Amino acid sequence: MTTMQAVAKLHSGPGFAYIQKEIPTPGQQEVLIKVQATSICGTDVHIYKWDHWSQNRIHPPLIIGHEFAGEIIAFGDQVHPDELQLGDFVSAESHIVCGTCQQCRLGHAHICPNTRILGVDTNGCYAEYLTLPVNNVWKNPKTMPLEVASLQENFGNAVHTVSTVDVRAKTVLITGCGPAGLMSIPVARAFGAEIIVATDVSPYRLELARKVGADLVLHAINDNVSQQAQDIVRHKNFDVLLEMSGAPSALAQGLSLLKPGGTAALLGLAPDTLKDFDLNNLVIMKGITLHGIAGRRLWETWYQMRALLTSNVVDLAPLITHQFPLSRWQEAIETMASGKSGKIVMYPGE
Repeated sequence: MTTMQAVAKLHSGPGFAYIQKEIPTPGQQEVLIKVQATSICGTDVHIYKWDHWSQNRIHPPLIIGHEFAGEIIAFGDQVHPDELQLGDFVSAESHIVCGTCQQCRLGHAHICPNTRILGVDTNGCYAEYLTLPVNNVWKNPKTMPLEVASLQENFGNAVHTVSTVDVRAKTVLITGCGPAGLMSIPVARAFGAEIIVATDVSPYRLELARKVGADLVLHAINDNVSQQAQDIVRHKNFDVLLEMSGAPSALAQGLSLLKPGGTAALLGLAPDTLKDFDLNNLVIMKGITLHGIAGRRLWETWYQMRALLTSNVVDLAPLITHQFPLSRWQEAIETMASGKSGKIVMYPGE
């Protein structure tokens, strides 16, 4: 077999296409991976819808997707791995960094200005096979469930967000219960949070938040968030805000409920420049510490993920609500876009 099936953005505009393409050949420092499972990220939905961000970032034609698990089936000519072997069960860090800029040399490769992202800047994993630099490969325990292994990229965002702040014995407000927000709930619990409150506008996802351990879930619009959230934290406001949605209203609401001197970690990307944002009263005069979260720390976050998953302190299985063959990609993407899902896993070759 010399060809494979893949999901690609072929032209500018909404939608994807299901295509047949030559199986790629690994470059000298690359590996060839047979994709066994791939999960959908919100970024993929943005590209599907062809929103403002996508129009300014994506250059078709491009195979989509950056979350996956699979098997190494070939090495490039100059790959001499110490730990990897043919047949290894792997996932990968999607951020392909230069390794030579100041950020990389200082141990901050997750903010390398030369980063290329799988499925955004290079061909991704919504395919039966993909090639990847060997330095980006992460070896999974053989006992890890395939569908869980495919979630690790997204899980890393949650782990990075929570681990950047100190949640030990703290009250934590999580705004946004998309997959990363949902994953941050059991992570915050594992890291020692005292009380966890989660907000969203999707009843479906609020129910998932309750299922994975939030002490209180509130509809960001329909509930009296200020009053009900204050009741559970003894009217002292929250110690920590984890903003996972990118919605300007969620950011403002979250910061208003953060106590003076509190800490916020911001993962959600705003749709555009913030307007009418009260920086003086929400941040400066309250002495708030803000942390911007980009991707995962290479490779500190991955080792933290492994510890949380292999020790069974965090169980991601309840967050997997739908599974599809890759051939039903459109149904899978539209289910994700509806807000009535947790993580969605697709299986190439089915």
